[in-house]
Amino acid sequence: MPGSLEERYIRLEVISGKNLQTPSDRIPAGIYIFINVDSRRRWKSATSVLSSEQSAAWGDTVTLSSRVSPAFSVEIRAPYEVDRMLGSGEVIGKLQMSWDELLDHGDESFDISFPPVCDVYPSLTLKAAAIYACDNQDDALSDSLLDCDIARDTDAGHAQFVEYVTSENVSHLNAAVERFQLVLDQCPVNHLDHATALTNLACARLRGYIRRDLQDIDTTTSLFREALALRPQHNPDHPLSLYNLTEALKWHHKKTLTAADIREAAQLYNELLPLCPEGTYLRSIAAGADGVDYVIDGCNNLPKDVSDEGICLRRVVLELCPLGHEHRPRALDKLSGDLKLRFTQCGNIDDLDECIQFRREAVSLCPEGHARRHHYLNNLALSLKVRFDHQGKPNDLDEAISLHEEALRLRPVGHESRDISLNNLGHTLTTRFKGRGNIDDIIRAASFYREALTLRPTGNSRRDIALNNLAVALQVRYEELDVSEDLNEVINLYRESLQLNRHGHPERHRTLLNLSASLCSRFMQTQENGDVEEAINICQQALVTLSSLHPDTMFSYWRLQVAYQSRYRILHNPADLALAVENFRLASGHPTQGFPERIKVAYRWVTAAEEHSHASVLQAYTTFFNLLDRHLATRSSTISRREAATAFRYARTLPVDAASCAIRCDDLRHAVELVEQGRGQQWSLASRLKTPVEDLELANPTLAHNYLELSKRVSNAAQSSATIADKAAADQAATEYRRLTRQWEAAVAEIRNLRAFSRFLLPPSYEDLQAAAHHGPVIILIASQYSCSAIIVPTSGDPHHVPLPSIALTDLKTLKDCFTRAIRHASRMNPAELRTDLIVLLRKVWDEIMLPIVNVLQQDLKLKLHSRIWLCPTAAFTSIPLHAANPFQTKADRSGKEPCLEDLYICSYTPTLSALVRSRQLMKKRVPPSFVAIGQGQPGAGKGKALLAVDSELELVHKLVPATANRTTISGDAATRAGALQGLEENTWVHLACHGKQDITQPYNSHFVMRGEHLTLLDIMERDIPHAEFAFLSACHTAVGDEETPDEVIHLAAGLQFSGFKSVVGTLWRVDDAVAPHVVEAFYKYMFNPKENGVMDCTKAAWALNRATHAVKTKVPLEQRMVFIHIGV
Repeated sequence: MPGSLEERYIRLEVISGKNLQTPSDRIPAGIYIFINVDSRRRWKSATSVLSSEQSAAWGDTVTLSSRVSPAFSVEIRAPYEVDRMLGSGEVIGKLQMSWDELLDHGDESFDISFPPVCDVYPSLTLKAAAIYACDNQDDALSDSLLDCDIARDTDAGHAQFVEYVTSENVSHLNAAVERFQLVLDQCPVNHLDHATALTNLACARLRGYIRRDLQDIDTTTSLFREALALRPQHNPDHPLSLYNLTEALKWHHKKTLTAADIREAAQLYNELLPLCPEGTYLRSIAAGADGVDYVIDGCNNLPKDVSDEGICLRRVVLELCPLGHEHRPRALDKLSGDLKLRFTQCGNIDDLDECIQFRREAVSLCPEGHARRHHYLNNLALSLKVRFDHQGKPNDLDEAISLHEEALRLRPVGHESRDISLNNLGHTLTTRFKGRGNIDDIIRAASFYREALTLRPTGNSRRDIALNNLAVALQVRYEELDVSEDLNEVINLYRESLQLNRHGHPERHRTLLNLSASLCSRFMQTQENGDVEEAINICQQALVTLSSLHPDTMFSYWRLQVAYQSRYRILHNPADLALAVENFRLASGHPTQGFPERIKVAYRWVTAAEEHSHASVLQAYTTFFNLLDRHLATRSSTISRREAATAFRYARTLPVDAASCAIRCDDLRHAVELVEQGRGQQWSLASRLKTPVEDLELANPTLAHNYLELSKRVSNAAQSSATIADKAAADQAATEYRRLTRQWEAAVAEIRNLRAFSRFLLPPSYEDLQAAAHHGPVIILIASQYSCSAIIVPTSGDPHHVPLPSIALTDLKTLKDCFTRAIRHASRMNPAELRTDLIVLLRKVWDEIMLPIVNVLQQDLKLKLHSRIWLCPTAAFTSIPLHAANPFQTKADRSGKEPCLEDLYICSYTPTLSALVRSRQLMKKRVPPSFVAIGQGQPGAGKGKALLAVDSELELVHKLVPATANRTTISGDAATRAGALQGLEENTWVHLACHGKQDITQPYNSHFVMRGEHLTLLDIMERDIPHAEFAFLSACHTAVGDEETPDEVIHLAAGLQFSGFKSVVGTLWRVDDAVAPHVVEAFYKYMFNPKENGVMDCTKAAWALNRATHAVKTKVPLEQRMVFIHIGV
């Protein structure tokens, strides 16, 4: 070996280290290596972050001279500051070895081990090589680190603290605290090392507290808080300061279970974890069982808290449990539970929707075989049942039952929670039976309740619930099957339950109310006054126990009403009826109960008031309509609104019944308002987002702009929610819809504060509705179970009542069926044959319906010949071709035939008065006309027979439309759903020649048959076409209504009017493709008179149709002339 050791230099590479455990067990800011060169000079590596495996990597290189020191001396140190070190940090290990040992490994890396720390041997991986020349090697070395009193005292404090941790000798703790306190005294508040001094002292004190050698935790926590305040966000030492404070809070919670500690720790962890990179030691400790997992468990064990702070904490805990975290299902469960409780207390449906969303996720995270799946299934089912109670969505109830059934399967006989599932499933089945009447549901419910009762024998703390539940099912079964034994058992079960539910029990009021119902049922059987007196008394007891805003207060009012009305039915004391009505009023107006229950109460109020001829009947009708309107407004799509409305199909005659009642009360104006409000809800809820605001724009442009923007956003949200299939996503979309709706309602409220707009979007008053009669009277035909009549709304003044004593509701239904048969028969006849059956029916329509109306028009209103009139039929009247009424008689002087309705007046229809008013308002905005003719005669296989005359009809129309208009034709392959929609949106005038199909059960699926996909009514309604003017629907069944909501005229022609077309020609039944072109040609010839120089005026459509049907009498048979009707302006 050339030369001597004294003459050589050594190049040392510090590669990495492992098993780097601090003796004090503190989490370091990093690890660095110290090499002592001589008494004055040292070499210090970079500080490396400690990994989760307690290793570190450097790759630093230093050149050392062997002549300045007899041996190689190295230290591993752990600083507790990233930004600015105070002292040298804590020593993990020291080692001294000869230079020859260091050079004994050739060119290979090698490990050196240090004395053990906590039974683990720290080690370094090095690489050393001898070199024989080195220039400026001293430049790589530095003087000793800052050598001052506070640095020496800090290092001494670390050394004493390590001694305390390893020996558990309190004297070392006292010495460490004394040293660290001395350093703190020398680092006042504005000193750069003040935060470090605070932290070192606090860490020593915390360890003493953990070992019970110090009792004061508050001072320690305050020191950590002060240090954190000095290390805000973006300070390199901020994460460690956060962690240190969480440790103090966590240990205090472990010893005292103080909720405030664990709440604050959760908030701090939520800030800390994103600052801890994956793979670091700090992350592994903070995210481990003794870190955030302890905090999560502590928070999950906190009692329910529905305050904003409590819900916020639950959200924080959920953020601490990302996808894949084992505690996420429980965190979801806890947050959803508090949201559900807040909903029951405050009634915000968004809380319930979010609860369901979280519970769906919890179920999805616990697949088949998961030990807690039954628990999460049960909770999701309970939430869906609550939402059903509030909103009445049948799918929610069906899903809840399905989930409860799965939960029950996962809780077999012997499972500790089987009784809970039995009761919950029984409850949902009972609810479904009440709504749908399937006897199997109530039989199953009673069976489940009996099994649950056997699992809760005498002495069981929950036996009272089982008794009450079984009683409810038996009572429902009694009401359906009238088994008197059930009723007596019900009363006995409730009494036993009350014995167990002493005063003060939170559920006692429910048992009282249920017992009251059973006693009333028995009173109606036996007429024993004691039963009804007890029923009234216990209802009043229940009311006393409930707060005024408790949701169940509504049921107390309801049960009191039942008791008073029961007594009235037997004893006929008017005071009892008055008390029943007052409780109807209180129950229907109770603000914290869901709309479906309150709507049911209002309906019962209507029926009771009608039955007993009580003066509150009109108020009852109005309450029903207002509640239904508010309920439907919570739905985010047209389809879901209709589903919500059809849930109350038992009340579908109420609009006409309300009008009939108002007529009997001689309040015709109110009759008009009620029939309009009740019939027009589907349209009004959607059209309120499309209300013209020209006047508002002039009065307050800012409010108008805000309103229009919100209307657009609400409408878009409604459309998007209608297409979502995923249940969780649908719930989120519904929540967003309601959030936007609340903003929209606030904007509307602000508009109503303007004096001229105080009734903006409110149910229209008679004065508002009379605008529909601006160009001629509107005749509302009311078909009620109580009476059939007409109300004529004139251009000015009060409405006129026209009794129709010769016709009843049953007669109208018979007449409808007769027309159906007569038209079907006529379609098979030769065109020249006399339509005797139709003639007889139309004569009946004239004599019994239209003649009394015509008499009033002529004699009272002095209406001129050929004036415009609008027919607004309701209920069974919507199926009668009123416009075709005809006496088919020769005049007495034999000078000719008696005039028919269309000889006297130009007839149009309108689905509602509001629709006609809105169309007139939209007429203020007109643009240059453009005309599109859309035809599809060859839609494809399975879509109806080919319509051979379509192309020739389109050519004919094209020729007749003035050349001054921009004319377009869409046919053949171009006549698709998309093509037709584009044509509707881009043109002001439209002619549609194709098959039209009416879907009676789901009218929004009624459609025009196109190539490929159908063009549905829903497609048309969801388009905003404000400049559209006229549409001619040369298709079948375009103006036929809906079975489920017969007082809402939901058909293709009305859909076009709603979407913006002011004037529409539609058809009542199948159009004969062979003769329709005759009517079409005659119509457009009258519509576009050459003498008018191409003027296109959609208000002429009714007159043009009237003239056309007269003109083609010799070419077109009767049923094909009367098939066409005009709707709109």
